[in-house]
Amino acid sequence: MRNEARDLLEDGWSVSRIAERLGVDRSTVNRWRKHGFPVDPTPYEFRPEVWPDSRRETYAYLLGLYLGDGCVRDHARTHSLVIACDANYSDILEAAFGAVYEFCPRPPALTRAKGTRGVHVVSYWKEWPLFFPQHGPGSKLDRKIELVAWQVEIVDEHPTAFLRGLIHSNGSRCMNTFKMMLKDGPKEYSYPRYFFTNYSAEIQAIFCRTCDRLGTQWSRSNWRNISISHRTSVAILDEFIGPKA
Repeated sequence: MRNEARDLLEDGWSVSRIAERLGVDRSTVNRWRKHGFPVDPTPYEFRPEVWPDSRRETYAYLLGLYLGDGCVRDHARTHSLVIACDANYSDILEAAFGAVYEFCPRPPALTRAKGTRGVHVVSYWKEWPLFFPQHGPGSKLDRKIELVAWQVEIVDEHPTAFLRGLIHSNGSRCMNTFKMMLKDGPKEYSYPRYFFTNYSAEIQAIFCRTCDRLGTQWSRSNWRNISISHRTSVAILDEFIGPKA
């Protein structure tokens, strides 16, 4: 239709005659005449294999945030990526904002969850499902969560960024303090440890696999908590995560 309208305009037809012939509104043909014909957008080229190393590292962090406490939502004409953060940790909020903005064509928005410290980093873009093929209807608990080949490759290249994203979104570093009765009386001991908390056994397995790759010892505290308390292992995580700030 647009091609025919273009040809008729070049042949000198009036706007009214073209509109009548094509069965479209006169204002539409007039807009085409004045402002040109709309150009179909260039299809988005999704090629993570050609991303530079810095972008692949940022994606590893973003993937950790998504698996820890993020989701992709469906809308009528687009999708939205939502990453949940805590307003008390401005550094993590800034890092999450920057990671999302690295890939989307426009800045994400920040929305507050009423009555809580929660802040959502929200980005509307129809291409987000390409970045997270784990996306599907319902909760991540209701479907199988596995990394596809190109995600495994990126995580294996940047395991520290990936673990940092998981801990920032769904983990913590705390001090474990306890008392022991010795011959000379009670003595208090205190040491740091990390927790990763997630209800999905498959996401827990991905976390543990990455810890194994770094030589970090982990243990299962209960069905939803993975604990890292060995001194050397805590020191490894402290090199690239540390206490939340």
